[in-house]
Amino acid sequence: MSFHGLRVLALESRRAPEMEQLIRKQEGNPFVAPSMREIPLADNAEAFAFAEQLFAGRFEMVILLTGVGTRQLNRLLATRFPESAFAEALGRVTLVARGPKPVAALRDMGLKPAIVAPEPNTWRELLAATVGRPERRIAVQEYGRSNPELLDALRARGGEVTPVRVYQWDLPENVEPLRQAVRLLAAGAFDVVLFTTAIQMVHLARVARELGLEDAALERLRQCQVCSIGPATTEALEEFGVHPMMEPSHPKMGFLVKEAAERARQ
Repeated sequence: MSFHGLRVLALESRRAPEMEQLIRKQEGNPFVAPSMREIPLADNAEAFAFAEQLFAGRFEMVILLTGVGTRQLNRLLATRFPESAFAEALGRVTLVARGPKPVAALRDMGLKPAIVAPEPNTWRELLAATVGRPERRIAVQEYGRSNPELLDALRARGGEVTPVRVYQWDLPENVEPLRQAVRLLAAGAFDVVLFTTAIQMVHLARVARELGLEDAALERLRQCQVCSIGPATTEALEEFGVHPMMEPSHPKMGFLVKEAAERARQ
């Protein structure tokens, strides 16, 4: 099965060329509009304060939510502390990884997590994987935006939780492709829309609002065959009244495109 010429909108940023190739391979007509970029927080005082507490042995568990955030935190701390200090300190606490990307980042630092959340690697799987753990002083490396549900749930168990923001999401430096995607979406130009992370929906709606096209774009989006990479992204879509027709069998871009093509023709 393939898209057979269907018009496919994707909002992938970091791997935009690969996404376009995957859609073309499935005989789709792609329009890939990067929708986000990761930017360091202007004030890194929170991260350095976390490091000082970690080095002093004040945490029992560190939860790492993203590979990018883990690597960026390591690079950031190396600007002020010895290069190996962060890895050595992490080696003395219980490490929890939300999925394969933070696992890979830890591996590069010579570390292995004690707990890895299973697929689809959301905060709910992470919570389930840490049920009954004795650690109470917990640091959480956050990504993009804070996850109050995770933090509140950990605190409800009696945890002393310290969020550590390393980077945040913003619109891409060149917003015009995303603006054009919104205009085309509002005009009914797409058959299929692929979402690979929750913030893509937030930024799509933000740009549509700025253009005065939010209602039209969302209405047309609801008429498209919307495909979501996984539950966290689906939740974000449903906040805007958009209900995806499918999630792939594995939360990976290749599976998303291939299985979206199969479902779209059906």
